[in-house]
Amino acid sequence: MEKIDFKKKFKELYKPPGEPVIIEIPEFQYLMIDGAGYPGTSQEYQDAMSALYPVAYTLKFKLKKAGIIDYVVMPLEGLWWADDMEIFLVDSRKEEWLWTSMIMQPFEVTKEHYFEAIKEVEKKKNPVALNKMRLESHNEETSVQIMHIGSYSEEGPVIERMHQFALDKGYKLKGKHHEIYLSDPRRTPEEKWKTVLRQPICK
Repeated sequence: MEKIDFKKKFKELYKPPGEPVIIEIPEFQYLMIDGAGYPGTSQEYQDAMSALYPVAYTLKFKLKKAGIIDYVVMPLEGLWWADDMEIFLVDSRKEEWLWTSMIMQPFEVTKEHYFEAIKEVEKKKNPVALNKMRLESHNEETSVQIMHIGSYSEEGPVIERMHQFALDKGYKLKGKHHEIYLSDPRRTPEEKWKTVLRQPICK
């Protein structure tokens, strides 16, 4: 059975250029956990990581063993927003950030597979955020995106450039800011971190 790497299958979604591009995003499904706070200091964020990855890997091995599909576990992604979007410009208000952390799942993963995996992870580790998780489809449709290389703290000007590109093309911003984390911060120098930055748009 061939192992599928969806990052390569959907290369245009996971390897955009260093300049903004407008692209159509198909519907995907994800393991999702909602939370609030700054990832560097938020226990809630760490708890989400401790639940998402065990379930993602349990599903991968479950479907491979059943002969359904073999695939590479996808990278962590995040949706970001706030009741007052100005807080993203103020360091002292990072704890007000709202987020959905998520890992894409192939549509071969059914609700039945998902609930079986939840039970298995609960029995082995029972991470505290497990009961906050859901398997849900997400469709962003038309979006603008760009590859950012470097620290997360340096994203601001790149995001502004991406937004302005879309506005200049006659689009309006909608929905939530989306990030896809392609690098492992524990193994990759900060200046080489690769992050896909994406923003849904409409006419």
